[in-house]
Amino acid sequence: MASGSSGQGALRFVVRYWLPVLAYVAIIFALSAQARLAPPLHFQNSDKVMHLLEYGGLGLLLSRAVRASMPGRAWVTTALVTVALGMTVGACDEVFQSFVPGRESSVFDWFADSTGMVFAQLAFLAFAREQERE
Repeated sequence: MASGSSGQGALRFVVRYWLPVLAYVAIIFALSAQARLAPPLHFQNSDKVMHLLEYGGLGLLLSRAVRASMPGRAWVTTALVTVALGMTVGACDEVFQSFVPGRESSVFDWFADSTGMVFAQLAFLAFAREQERE
């Protein structure tokens, strides 16, 4: 009986923390699979802004999941693990895009992805500082 409830607890944990991350990554890759996808805003380097925002959102969801998976660790450790995971997802996304007709892969897009991830972690750490004050 205990193992059944433990399994349900694990499933709830995955659904609560990791399913949103996986869904968000699936959306990123679905968008990456679109040939000739244009950014919704039209100004120079608007695609970089979209990458930054897209990966900023991923960074927030990912930090929440990593923090829940590594309780008791320093907030900075969570942020560093999250940046590493997010940068890896961004690199995989760029490699994936290189195989999609009409799309191009760019190290500058990956830099924008990584910057969004870092900004999200700075926000995460600011939140952590407020949590520690309370």
